Amino acid sequence: MLHTFIENFGNFMDSIRESLVVLDSDLKVVKANHSFYRTFNVSPDETEGTVIYELGNRQWNIPKLRELIEDILPENSVFNDFEVEHNFETIGLKIMHLNARRINNGPDRTEWILLAIEDVTEREYYKRNLEEMVEARTAELLAAKEDAENSLLEIINLKEQLEAEKIYLQEEITQENNYKNIIGGSDAINYVFYKMEQIAGMDTNVLILGETGTGKELVSRAIHSMSLRKDRTLVKMNCAALPSNLIESELFGHEKGAFTSAHSKRLGRFEVANDSTLFLDEIGELPLALQPKLLQVIQSGEFERLGSSVTIKVNVRIIAATNRNLEEEVRKGRFREDLWYRLNVFPITMPPLVDRIDDIPLLVSFYVDKISKRMGKTIEMIPVGVMDRLQKYHWPGNIRELENVLERAVICSSGPKLRLMDELKKPHRDAGRTDQTLEYVEREYIIRVLKQVEGKVSGKDSAAEILGLNRSTLRARMRKLNIRSESLHQTSEDLPHNAGKN
Repeated sequence: MLHTFIENFGNFMDSIRESLVVLDSDLKVVKANHSFYRTFNVSPDETEGTVIYELGNRQWNIPKLRELIEDILPENSVFNDFEVEHNFETIGLKIMHLNARRINNGPDRTEWILLAIEDVTEREYYKRNLEEMVEARTAELLAAKEDAENSLLEIINLKEQLEAEKIYLQEEITQENNYKNIIGGSDAINYVFYKMEQIAGMDTNVLILGETGTGKELVSRAIHSMSLRKDRTLVKMNCAALPSNLIESELFGHEKGAFTSAHSKRLGRFEVANDSTLFLDEIGELPLALQPKLLQVIQSGEFERLGSSVTIKVNVRIIAATNRNLEEEVRKGRFREDLWYRLNVFPITMPPLVDRIDDIPLLVSFYVDKISKRMGKTIEMIPVGVMDRLQKYHWPGNIRELENVLERAVICSSGPKLRLMDELKKPHRDAGRTDQTLEYVEREYIIRVLKQVEGKVSGKDSAAEILGLNRSTLRARMRKLNIRSESLHQTSEDLPHNAGKN
């Protein structure tokens, strides 16, 4: 009966596509189906009655198979989804999916183990290849995403820099450029040209010295236009034109929320001037508290925006200008000595107009032509007497004052001949006296300039512009020196020579 049962059970097994093998309690093969023999390239004679681990010259001695049959299955009647990867000598590397079940069958209720073996090699290889392909594709996509994010970030940074440059360019365009060229042929200005040619092609910092109105900004533009950075925008900032609490933000930028009015991120002048030139006008007015940070960026090329801990690296050439004696400011403790040394690598001094008398005819011709075209007038003749008066005047406001005088003259000239409206007196006979206090001289000079502009303190063509002072600074000096509206009607003879003494 047992034989008949095994035969009937064998017929049933042969109808199954999976490889099936029945083991007895000694783990010997009782029966296997055709799929098993075909898959593993063995015959019934060498299989039935053989311990499963010794099939095919012990090629079935698989540790994981032992674990399943000897350790796992005794504790479980059924165990599914057990995977084995093994290199069979007869058929090569295979990945098998095993299902095992303990069964009691036959007339004597013999305990058997039914082992179902599914060859999932191709499926698993395909699955693994697919996973590898997915991983590789995912890595490619992540890399592409990272590249895209980096490119987008670079585009955003470039866009911000271009927008910032555009803002500064628009500011430059809206401000009338006082000079198209540096006009002159005197020995004094030719020496400036020589110094400019020496330094223009280098990245060395430049310090331009000279009185207010001598054309220091024009020199900075000329140096930049002859430099290797000429294809980038020259960025400028007047250190005297902004309140001290805003200068740091203007120079180094700020993040959104860095302070109360910081509603959005803003790039500072140093970022905008990266790979270009930054012109710092009136550098002597830079607050002492900010000078260490400026020194740091000049030394290392690194800084942080306000409200940010991210270090930004830039490559900026500095051209600074001042009408102050910085060496004296250092001695008085108002300017850092180490910053002065950093800026004073290559100083260029602009001569005052009084030292360029030979250039005055060229300058007059240039400005009269420029101003008359702007006003739609035609000035064809400059009388000898007018030119003589212009050359004999001492020009305390330098070229800026000359342009203002010529603009008033063109306005008041009704024909082709230039009519000079300003009195242009020579310096007072007491100007050379050595018994006058500094405050007296300062008071007299401010009054003279205020008279020249008819009392206009601030704005275009004002005393503050001619003197190169912030309007609040000028008003403070006027209060200290007791300059009121009635002072404008006094002359130097009306004032005591010790005016301003304590």
